[in-house]
Amino acid sequence: VACLILKVMLEDIPRHGPGLAEELRKAGAEIKAKAEEELADLYPKDPDGATPIAYLWARTVRCEAPNCGAEIPLMRSMWLCRKPKRKWALRPIVGRDEVNPPRVEFEIFQPQTDQELSSGTVSRARATCVCCHTVLPADRVRSQLTAQDGGADVVFDELGNRTSGARMTAVVTVMLGQPGRRYRLPTDADFAAVHLAQERVARILEEWEQGQQQELCPVPDEPTPAGGGSGAGRAFSVQKYGMMNWGDLSTAREKVSLITLTRSISDQLHEARSAAVSLLAGRMSDFLVSLARWKPDAECPVQALARQALPITWDFAEANPWTDATGSVNSQASRMADAVKSICITEPVIGQSQRVDATNHTLPEKSAKVWFTDPPYYDAVPYADLSDFFLVWLKRTLHTSSGMGNILDSNSLLSPKDAEIVQDETKVINSRRKDKKWFEEEMAKAFSEGRRVLKKDGVGSVVFAHKTTEGWEALLSGMIQGGWTITGSWPIATEMGARLRARDSAALATSIHLVCRPRPEDADIGEWSNVLSELPSRVGDWMQRMDSEGVRGADLVFSCIGPALEIYSRYSAVETPEGRRVELPEYLERVWEVVAREALEQVLGTAEAQARNGAAGALEEDARMTALFLWTLQSTGEEADPDNGGEEDDQDNDDEDTSPRRPTGFSMPFDVARRFAQPLGIHMEEWENRTINTDKGVVRLRPVADRARELFGEAGADSMADEIESNAASSGQLSLFPDEAPTIRGRARRGRRAAVTPVDDTEIRRNATTLDRVHAAMLLQASGRTEALRNLIRAEQDRGPDFLRLSNALSALYPRGSEEKRLLDGMLLAAPR
Repeated sequence: VACLILKVMLEDIPRHGPGLAEELRKAGAEIKAKAEEELADLYPKDPDGATPIAYLWARTVRCEAPNCGAEIPLMRSMWLCRKPKRKWALRPIVGRDEVNPPRVEFEIFQPQTDQELSSGTVSRARATCVCCHTVLPADRVRSQLTAQDGGADVVFDELGNRTSGARMTAVVTVMLGQPGRRYRLPTDADFAAVHLAQERVARILEEWEQGQQQELCPVPDEPTPAGGGSGAGRAFSVQKYGMMNWGDLSTAREKVSLITLTRSISDQLHEARSAAVSLLAGRMSDFLVSLARWKPDAECPVQALARQALPITWDFAEANPWTDATGSVNSQASRMADAVKSICITEPVIGQSQRVDATNHTLPEKSAKVWFTDPPYYDAVPYADLSDFFLVWLKRTLHTSSGMGNILDSNSLLSPKDAEIVQDETKVINSRRKDKKWFEEEMAKAFSEGRRVLKKDGVGSVVFAHKTTEGWEALLSGMIQGGWTITGSWPIATEMGARLRARDSAALATSIHLVCRPRPEDADIGEWSNVLSELPSRVGDWMQRMDSEGVRGADLVFSCIGPALEIYSRYSAVETPEGRRVELPEYLERVWEVVAREALEQVLGTAEAQARNGAAGALEEDARMTALFLWTLQSTGEEADPDNGGEEDDQDNDDEDTSPRRPTGFSMPFDVARRFAQPLGIHMEEWENRTINTDKGVVRLRPVADRARELFGEAGADSMADEIESNAASSGQLSLFPDEAPTIRGRARRGRRAAVTPVDDTEIRRNATTLDRVHAAMLLQASGRTEALRNLIRAEQDRGPDFLRLSNALSALYPRGSEEKRLLDGMLLAAPR
């Protein structure tokens, strides 16, 4: 798949220029016209002339409660359209009679408020019956859908009546000459078209079998990847729901459309000058699949691979590919044509693409001027398994086309995976598991091979955007072992700011481009003391430069890797005076420390930057940890989304987390937080359940609102405000934690919570920190007790400057629009001048 894309970009587009864009538009129009006529009976227009552009579906299961047996449509939300001035939704209505099980019907209405909407019926793979409110456990949902081969298709009786399977919930239409989408309930004619599509698929398969199966099966029968486990297996869950073959992912009508599309494209390729037309099959397979979602705020379908995973999608959108709307052939051909034009702006030179092993390249030694790679990110993305999603349809497009079949691996049903350099312990190559050690060894081989083919004065560039320090260490270890010297590190905006992992978390908004050159064979051995003495000024200067250019947070942290590694990687080895070799992990620990101290000096001052183990004159550990956390959270180019209470879970939609609600608070990987805190003498375990929460390898900064009961007790902020007002805070003391002590926990291990150890209540009261007092003031601000707040601030000013110093620093660090910043800014306005 990657080779085909590169062939189009490096060979076809430079060769044919902007004319290729018009060729794509023309091919799309011809394919649409032919298929629209051939498949008109599968996509009938409405009696009033309206054209359906999307059909909205829900998989279904049966309620297993006694005396119920109702069908449960699995729906995450009842929204159809959710725009500021335009709202449409579905309202479930329960119908009952004395003979049949209760049933769920729908009506379409215009809600005035969100509260008018019914809740979704499925969450974390557990289904709630609309009729009796019984919850069907996840294992029973899986079992029922497995029996339906995933549940994307409808089951009809002999008379053509729907009996079970997927349920059409609404149809989205457009009317020529009239703006906007319209929504209606499905009709018998809609289901009749689906039944007709099933008969069409059966006939196509029968004709294929009678043809002695000399060609690939028209419906992909290659197996889907097994999900679960560690590494790449996390990305897949479809087999758990009975979708064992790639063809199971699409409905019958989607299969007919894709079969027709691939045949039309194959015919086009006999005449076309470019393989670019074949990519249209890949783009359309991303929409014509029961894993595509409907997006109410945009009123359009969203492709299945919106992220690098294939989770189950309970309610899905089936696009009509023969319209001009999103998800249609015309729409995707137009997008591809626009991409061609944008590439042509740079006047690209004709190149050549070839699929080879990165550890055994075909180029001769010292032949390349530039070696550029965007390498695998540890165990983050199962590239080859995901590419099969497209490959199964591309094979059916290209394999009969003259001159195009050589792009494919004819000896394999699916993409080759043995030599793929990713950590995936579910796979074994040459009797060895593809574990972390295997990954690092193969990465080193690939980097060594890159150095071999690069000219002596050539330049290498390595792109990386992984957010764990383990991933970075694996990459950098491979580069240094491969004989490279890192000479630069540039953050470039290539990532989507709205992607799941970016929301309210310390995720990269850029990709870091590491610039490197071959290290001389006769490079010296470096002295550890000299390396350490050069490190702070090099990193400090770079941080100031990046900060002046608007680079923030995690992007700024990881962009410091290049300058830091420039010092270390210029040597063949770095040794202590005793002759001990200093390995990369030890050096990187010093790098994280230098970055953390530089950051703290920026936001809190020199005392905090130099503090270790509660040094005099510095704010307490929890304040330094919070400031550093928020500094890392800052985003290059945009603020974090304050409307999202926390990092959206990046796991499959069927994750069986049993927590009553999604955890809130800003987050970062535990490993990153630990790397910063440890060298600064910050003991994270002492602040568990007080300032932070750690779970499943993620550290979350507790929202201030969650600390109200902990700080003020059951009586709440009003009771504390009464006490402050009556005493006028004359003593300057604030007795926090009045009812029960918070608890601390040992460091949480990934994937499970750590043990909880109670702390003596009097000790906690005696040790209420500056951050605790700032949080208490923020909560008084939230409660509207202005007089108490002023008294408290006055008392804190009498105590010393730390309270307002920390408040101002945190106000500058919290994302614009967040509740914490709003409270801090309001509180600071109440401070006596």
